[in-house]
Amino acid sequence: MDNGQKYSPSAQQRRQFLSPAKVNLFLKVLSKRPDGYHEIFSLMQPVSLYDEVTIEVEEGDGILVSTDHAGVPGGKDNLAYRAADLVLREAGLKRKVSIFIVKRIPVGAGLGGGSSNAATVLMGLNSFLGTPAGEQRLMELGASIGSDVPFFILKSPAIATGRGEVLKRVKLPGYSYVLVNPGFHVSTAWVYNNLDLTKKPEDNILMYSEETLDSEHDIKDFLHNDLEAVTEGRYPEISAIKGALLEAGAMGSLMSGSGPTVFGVFSETGKAQEAFQRLKKTLDKGFSVFLAHGL
Repeated sequence: MDNGQKYSPSAQQRRQFLSPAKVNLFLKVLSKRPDGYHEIFSLMQPVSLYDEVTIEVEEGDGILVSTDHAGVPGGKDNLAYRAADLVLREAGLKRKVSIFIVKRIPVGAGLGGGSSNAATVLMGLNSFLGTPAGEQRLMELGASIGSDVPFFILKSPAIATGRGEVLKRVKLPGYSYVLVNPGFHVSTAWVYNNLDLTKKPEDNILMYSEETLDSEHDIKDFLHNDLEAVTEGRYPEISAIKGALLEAGAMGSLMSGSGPTVFGVFSETGKAQEAFQRLKKTLDKGFSVFLAHGL
């Protein structure tokens, strides 16, 4: 429904939004759910590696989505399209919406780029239309698009449970990150399908406290990703990148999500910058290296 919103643009309106990536500082996969998803327990942090999402709204009808990346679908196959459609339906309005995405977050990289784009469109278009949906409703809409979408609406480091949509805000130190993407795509479905949950003798519940998460000295103690061994088994580059990050001074290193992006954690921005410059020079030229900070 329109809910009495006053939005009535007299001309085309355009706004640009930053759409951040994320890293998983730990990721435990607990079980396979009846709905086909996996029950997880994860600590996620948004980081300052951004796609740029431009949204144009004008009188009319229809949704157009395009990107500057040949490997990213446009139109109805892009999660941003679904996000725009949901917001318009929620508001009970018809508008012509054009979305253009400049991709800087590597695609299929374990960094949540597609989910972040969808969340950005949900929030951005909702703002255009006079915010007919509150944060909680946007998170519900986001969860219907993808498990990571609500996290990007939260705009905070968070503990994620359920299939990733149940979130609890947490505080983290001011970490800096060097992210290395080896330049190939890894299918999330393939990684989960090859994870053997029956061969995990350790306790699946990772113990943590607010004090532990807020202490940079303990970061290496809880960096863990159940999916890493699966991806690493097929792509030995993962192990090599982790070693290079540690040699460059990272306090700890881990693959994010289902990979293949690997990140190193740094407590000092200067050390992260030095490692970034070093790895740009020494790693394979097919690798992409990024410097970011936690948001």
